[in-house]
Formats: sequence, structure tokens, C-alpha cells
Amino acid sequence: MTINFSKYQGTGNDFVMIDGREREIALSKEQVSKLCDRKFGIGADGIIILKNKDGYDFEMDYINRDGSRSMCGNGGRCAVQFARQLGIQKQEYHFWAIDGEHIAAIDHETRWINLKMNDVESVKNAGNDFILDTGSPHYVRIVEEDLRQYKVFDEGRSIRYSDAVAPEGANVNFVKVISDNAIFVRTYERGVEDETLSCGTGVTAAALTFQPHTKGFSRVYVETLGGSLAIEFVKSDNRFTNIRLCGPAECVFNGTINV
Repeated sequence: MTINFSKYQGTGNDFVMIDGREREIALSKEQVSKLCDRKFGIGADGIIILKNKDGYDFEMDYINRDGSRSMCGNGGRCAVQFARQLGIQKQEYHFWAIDGEHIAAIDHETRWINLKMNDVESVKNAGNDFILDTGSPHYVRIVEEDLRQYKVFDEGRSIRYSDAVAPEGANVNFVKVISDNAIFVRTYERGVEDETLSCGTGVTAAALTFQPHTKGFSRVYVETLGGSLAIEFVKSDNRFTNIRLCGPAECVFNGTINV
């Protein structure tokens, strides 16, 4: 099977993008793994297949490197840019993902894409840490150490398979507070089973929880190893609404591959 694809990245979180609107694309776990392999394939954190969906501009089918499925915030922004590349031109995009409906718009000054995330109804405390679902399950830990020297892989893998997030596991985010509206985040991603340069649902989880006593509207600036993002939200009691993940999404190259 020959597949045309585009390679996209959003703050270093990279994806193989495939147009599946006119042709059914069914990939095995082995094929997904090979396409994402950085030595023997294209190289990516995951695969996104755009599909038709009644009532929406498209459906985003996101497949992790291990073949599992989840919501991906950086992938959602890349899916919008890919849709534009395919000729879907809108002021506002409405698309479907594994966690439901999403809305996105492009800021024509910054060229960033502002992606509306689903509301978060509750946050669970785990000692001084937090557990919540921002489209994918996340565990958030604030660290005092130098986060650039932190053992993210070892600590993240340990928490990802711990009883605290059993049985499904969770993505694990380590957060260094820079100021009252800025943080630095590194993430160990389940499904990738490694650290990624950025995780959209992860930085969202981190931004919602690092200031637990905040109320009303907030805009949090986030630094990752792959670049800068911003999270906007409104907090009332322990509920978060009008959450938007704002950041870049860029095409790296286009190609064709035999699967």
C-alpha cells in the first residue's frame, strides 16, 4: 500500500499526517510502529489520519506510536493546519476527536492556532501532586530542582506505571514554576513511552493546576523543550471552562511511502 503523507510538528511534538477522507486507511500496530520509527520509518511521536465526519469539518484519528489511541493537543493544532493544506479553508474549524468536539481558529497575527479543549470538571489530589483528564489522563508534579537536569524518563516511567494511575496509566508532567503566569514543563508520554519535546494535553494539565488557588480568567505561558505555548482558561471552584491551547503548528515536509 502506497500512502501520501505530510510530516508536521507542534513545538517539537511531531506527527505523520494522512488524508483518509476518500480512502480508508487501516494500519496495524506494527505498521504504525514502523512509520513512527526514527531510523527505519518516517519518524514521529504518532500518526494522525483525517477522516470524514457528518456535521464536522473532519475527524482527527490520533494513533500513538504503540498503536493506542488518545486525544493530542499539539496534534489537534497540526490537524487544523493539515486540513488547510488539503483545501479546507475556514475561519473556525469544528472537528471530532476521541474525546469529542473541538473548535479551533487561527490567529492571523501570530499564526498560532487556538484550540478549544474540553472542560475539566475535577482535579484529584495525590499528595502534593495532581491527577486530571484534559482529553488524556495526566499526572502533574511541581519540582523545585533544575528541570533541565531532571530525570524525566526514569521518574515519569515510574509514575506512569504506578498504582496512583492504574490500570490505564497516565502521561506524567514535571513543572518548574517561572512566575505567577509562566511555567516550564517536561512530559513523559504514555503510548510513546518516552519523553516528548512537548505535549499539548500535558501543558494544559500543568497550567490548570500549578496555581491551585487561582480563580477567574487566566493566561499561562508555557515553555517546553520544543518551544513556547500559552493556555487560557476560566476557573470556578474546581471546574475549568473555556480552555484554549494556543501555539504553532508547522509542516516539515511531504512525501510518499510504501507500507
